[in-house]
Amino acid sequence: MDLDALTAARREEWARLDELSRTRRLSGREVDELVTRYRAASADLAEVKTSAGRTAHGDHVSTILARARLRLTGAPENVLRQIPRFFAQQLPAALYRVRWTTLVIAVGFIAVTVVVALWISQDDALVASLGSRAQLEQYAESDFTDYYSENPAAVFAGTVWTNNAWIAAQCVMFGITGFWPIAVLVQNAIGVGTAAAVLTAFGQADVFVLYILPHGLLELTGIFVAGAAGLQIFWSWVAPGPRSRAEALASAGRSLATIALGLVVVLGVSGLIEGFVTAQPWPWPVKIGIGAAALALFLVYMLVVGGRAYRNGQDGDLTEYEAGTPTLVAG
Repeated sequence: MDLDALTAARREEWARLDELSRTRRLSGREVDELVTRYRAASADLAEVKTSAGRTAHGDHVSTILARARLRLTGAPENVLRQIPRFFAQQLPAALYRVRWTTLVIAVGFIAVTVVVALWISQDDALVASLGSRAQLEQYAESDFTDYYSENPAAVFAGTVWTNNAWIAAQCVMFGITGFWPIAVLVQNAIGVGTAAAVLTAFGQADVFVLYILPHGLLELTGIFVAGAAGLQIFWSWVAPGPRSRAEALASAGRSLATIALGLVVVLGVSGLIEGFVTAQPWPWPVKIGIGAAALALFLVYMLVVGGRAYRNGQDGDLTEYEAGTPTLVAG
């Protein structure tokens, strides 16, 4: 083989391949041309290496092919482009998927809280078992409310944010166990119910409600959503449907883990309300109204935006390009 003759014959074709591989946007016809010229140049490179071994001409063609291969296979999507898709499609769709489970958990949590509060507050022996009367009275009269103002607002908001985000992350990450989210939710329901019982026993039930509602509306909803996501991950391998358990679990884990990331923002907002609103000497309708407005915005995002994204085919999972081609199953 005459290497110089081959180079002279193919030089323009190689140059066109290099030009296409450097073009930022390609039309459908140009993509087809790129693929065709890539295959032809690959055959040329194979012929050069077979006949002459490694040469300068071969290295030049190899460099062009490497650039064309990268153009064909693509590169990771820009993170800045992924952020709008995450918040506009993936996250709301994932939230929408757990809406009914969230509702069931919310009803169960409130029921446990009310039962515990009524049970303890109406039994003097149970109230006494929680501590001395002086300690409990101090908690009901001052400690409960002082908790929201004893530290600087920013520090307090950051503390409750990280604590709640950790609780939510546990519910999602350990949801595969099935019992962990339930244990976390029941433990928190009992804790809230016990606090309500102590204040009720000392005639401060209204104080409990007024101090819990501003931030608790959004905060508790976030925890309910986290618990729902964790339980759905658990259910994905219990009842995988036509897919294998591993595939069902992987899909649920990817899609519902987005909820854990989204709840960082949600619980951050509730932390700001708890730190900068709850303890303020403002009228209670204003403070509760702020909490209710935050919850309303979240529900619109979850149900309206999420419902639209879900009906458009989103489920919170990665795209096929990111997650890999799924295995086809019957049914």
